[in-house]
Amino acid sequence: MTEELDPETWRQRLLDLREELQAIEREGGSSTGTVELDQQRMGRLSRMDALQGQQMAQASARRRLEMLTRIEGALRRIEAGDFGDCFVCGEAIGENRLSVDPTVTRCIDCVNA
Repeated sequence: MTEELDPETWRQRLLDLREELQAIEREGGSSTGTVELDQQRMGRLSRMDALQGQQMAQASARRRLEMLTRIEGALRRIEAGDFGDCFVCGEAIGENRLSVDPTVTRCIDCVNA
């Protein structure tokens, strides 16, 4: 773990982000349900809009779940003392890069390689 990274600060930041995503998941669970295709109740364009809205909600839910998985990985790396180290080369990941996304696992050089 790089010296300038305070593990407790990053841990709290990741926990806050996880709680925020979990709250969104709890509040928005109904928008990914089955779309009612009753032609008597809604027209074709309304059904298409509903299906598009459902697909967008499902994609957002998938992205949230992926981010939650990445957050759990980052929290495990903090516990192991590996947070902020590149998985590929072992060098420190830049603090600016981590501040944008604290779940990243590769330094900018390895991402661009």
